[in-house]
Amino acid sequence: MTSNVSPPVPRGAAAPDSGPKPKRPGAPKLATDGVSAEARRQAAAVLEVLAGVRTPAEVAQQLAMSLTRYYIIESRALHGLLAACEARPRGKVRSPASELAAVRRDCEQLRRQVARQQALLRVTERAMGLAGPPATSSKADDKSTKKRRPRKPKARALQAAAVLQAAAAPAADPSGPP
Repeated sequence: MTSNVSPPVPRGAAAPDSGPKPKRPGAPKLATDGVSAEARRQAAAVLEVLAGVRTPAEVAQQLAMSLTRYYIIESRALHGLLAACEARPRGKVRSPASELAAVRRDCEQLRRQVARQQALLRVTERAMGLAGPPATSSKADDKSTKKRRPRKPKARALQAAAVLQAAAAPAADPSGPP
């Protein structure tokens, strides 16, 4: 019979690979893109003071600023740290611009739905032989305020029929000369 006990490993020898090793935290990965060199120097100095490596007076002298100005910068840095540690809401956070875009999309969709429903109503009224409501337009209001001479109706079809009847009448007229 074989046992599942592994043989002892001599001192100084590497242990057999028992799987992935836990990663040790390394240096913090900071994105310094778009940050000025002065801001990076001030942040490093504040961290050194908070770690106890240097005194505020030394840092203020090195940065060529008053001690009061250093304390103002340190206070702003700590406020930023506290704000960054605040819990963030889960999910997608909607900005006013994205809210406005969503409302505009909804408005456009509703306008399309209204136009579709109106078209369906017109088709249904025509199919049933109903007269729809009179169309209201701003042009109708303009016509009521202006006085225009009434237009004489031109029935071109009737005029053409009269010409054709007049041309056909002499040929078919039995009272005419033989």
